[in-house]
Amino acid sequence: MEIICLQENLKKGINIISNIIGKNLTLPILNNILLTVEKKRLRLISTDLEIAITHWTSGKVKKEGEITIPAKLLSEFINNLPNKKIEIKTKDNSLQIKCENFKSIIKGIDSKEFPIIPEIKGESIIKIKAPELRQAFSQVVNFTSLSDIRPEISGVLINFNSKEIKFVATDSFRLGEKILFLKGNRSRVKKSVIIPLRTVQELIRILGEQDKEEVVEILIEQNQILFKTLDSRLISRLIEGTYPNYEQLISKQFETNLILDKNEFLNTVKISSLFSSKINDLRLKVVPKKSLVEVFAQDAEIGENISELKGEIKGKEIEIIFNHKYLLDGLNNISSNKVILGLNGEASPGILKPVGDLSFIYVIMPIKL
Repeated sequence: MEIICLQENLKKGINIISNIIGKNLTLPILNNILLTVEKKRLRLISTDLEIAITHWTSGKVKKEGEITIPAKLLSEFINNLPNKKIEIKTKDNSLQIKCENFKSIIKGIDSKEFPIIPEIKGESIIKIKAPELRQAFSQVVNFTSLSDIRPEISGVLINFNSKEIKFVATDSFRLGEKILFLKGNRSRVKKSVIIPLRTVQELIRILGEQDKEEVVEILIEQNQILFKTLDSRLISRLIEGTYPNYEQLISKQFETNLILDKNEFLNTVKISSLFSSKINDLRLKVVPKKSLVEVFAQDAEIGENISELKGEIKGKEIEIIFNHKYLLDGLNNISSNKVILGLNGEASPGILKPVGDLSFIYVIMPIKL
C-alpha cells in the first residue's frame, strides 16, 4: 500500500478509532489498528471483539494494500508530527512513514490475523442528526448500572416506534428517560434494543467529532447494531434480556407538586450536601402552606445545615429523603430555568422534569431510614 494524506486527517481518524484498544495479552493483534488503502481512501479499523470502529480518511492513493500497526505507537507518533503531508507505504510487514524531516519504520503484523469485522446490510431503521443523538444518549448514560449482576440494566435501552425514540437508563436507584419526537423522518420499525454502556460512551465521543449537520444512520441485525455516518461506523453487540417495565414507576398524578427555580434548587442541594452523612442523605420537608421546602442535612462529626427554598407548591405536606448525588445528577441534566418535582409519599419515587419540556423525565428513589 502507498498513500499520501494530511496529518490532521490521519490524526483525527486514529483518535476516533483507537480509544477502545487496550492492552490485550491473549490476542496481541487486538492492540493493533488495521490500515487498508482501497478505492482512493484509507480505512482505519479497531476492535475489542465487542465493538468495532471504522473511519475513512481521504488521500492520494498510489497503491492499494493493508497492514496492522500497534495503535499506541502509531497514535502517539502521528499526533506529534507537524500538520503537513504524510507519505505512507508498506514494505514486507512494516509501515514506512515520512513527514517533512521525520522518517520512521514501524513493524506491524500481517492483516490476515486481524479479526473479521461483521457487516450489517439490512435496511436502516432511522436517520438522526448527530447532535440530537449525542444529546439524547448524554442525558441518560450516567444513570446506567455499573454492575454486571443484572446485565439488562448495564446498558441503555432504545425503544423505536413510528412517532418517537425513547432512550432509557437505570441503576435501580434512579432512572432517566429521554424522548426524541419524530416528525417527517419516522422509524421504519417498532423495536427495543439494549446497548452496552461502553458502546454508548464511545458513540458519544465519536459524535462529538462530527459536523453539526452530520446524519447518523442506525441499522440492526440479530444481536448487533450499527451507527453509520459519512466517514465513521461503529458496530456493537447488543445486550440480551428483557428491560424492566420502568413505565409503572412514572406516575401521572402526584399528592404533592412543586415548581422550583432549577439553579436555586441546585445550589441549595450542593450546599446542604456538604453536611450530609456517609449515606449521602438529604431530607426535604415540603410545606405547601408556606410555599417552601426545608432542605436539611446532618452529620454527627461535621454539623448540620438547614436551607429554605421558595417555590410554587400544591398538595400535601411531606418529608422525604433523597441521595443528594442522585438529585444533582437529575438537576444537571435539565436545561430549563424551572423544574417540576412530583411526590407521592415518603416511600414512593420522586419525579423530576423540566417545565415546558416533555422530552425528559428523571425518576429518583427515596432513602428509607
